[in-house]
Amino acid sequence: MGGRQPYPSDLSDEAWQLIRPVITSWKGQHRSVSGHEGRYDMREIVNAILYQARVGCQWRYLPHDFPPYTAVYYYFGKWRDDGTDQAIHDLLRWQVRESRGRHEDPSAIVMDAQTVHASVNAPKETTGLDPGKRSRDRKRGIATDVLGLLIAVIVVAASVHDNAIGITLLDKVAAANPSVTKGWVDAGFKNAVVEHGRSLGIDVEVVSRDPQAKGFAPIPKRWVAEQTFGTLMLHRRLARDYEALPASAVSMIYWSMTDVMARRITGTTTPTWHDPPPAGARSLISEAAQA
Repeated sequence: MGGRQPYPSDLSDEAWQLIRPVITSWKGQHRSVSGHEGRYDMREIVNAILYQARVGCQWRYLPHDFPPYTAVYYYFGKWRDDGTDQAIHDLLRWQVRESRGRHEDPSAIVMDAQTVHASVNAPKETTGLDPGKRSRDRKRGIATDVLGLLIAVIVVAASVHDNAIGITLLDKVAAANPSVTKGWVDAGFKNAVVEHGRSLGIDVEVVSRDPQAKGFAPIPKRWVAEQTFGTLMLHRRLARDYEALPASAVSMIYWSMTDVMARRITGTTTPTWHDPPPAGARSLISEAAQA
């Protein structure tokens, strides 16, 4: 980290070792014309991306002790466009599944969609009106395994019907994970999704809320995907869709879940407001309160 003070979002040494082989391989395949691999520490580039995902700042507001924001965005865009971000994510997902006694490839999925406000820099053609809402938004569609780990992600205009989202997700799942034979969705996904799943060899079941239930009640099977949305929202960059490109929004979701999985594998956590501050910080807070 070049001697700088660490941020809570930084990769631990153990977490960096999980993804370093992928980054090292990528760098070896992307040398400059002169053969130079670049002057920026790749771990610091990843740390800067994870910092932004967690804090939610604009690119140019990245702290100065990271590499220049232009360099960070350059690598973010490169890894977004060539699928390196997803390759890192999928590698960690396999490891989490194996650590839980599961096969690398899932056999069942849960699908859900979430509408989020889009920022003003989102092009008009990539946003739309969700029925019942007045602002132009986007929708995130996810397919997770039964552990809540991401299998497929799409980001579209909020005007896109859940049926279209479900069909696209099923196509992505079937192409990359032919082991999947079962899926659960909510009532927003209609018969078209069930029928499309059948054509792909995936038995899609609609799980509805119990009409007798009062107040909050987790819905069987479906709660897994809802919990994943909740976990992702701990990364403030995802509290709103700030990305100009839907592909960047998908990439930021992958990086956020990569952060979650790396911490699960290594047994580390990101401090929250619930956690007591370090001893040194407590004394500073005490002094400030007495001033």
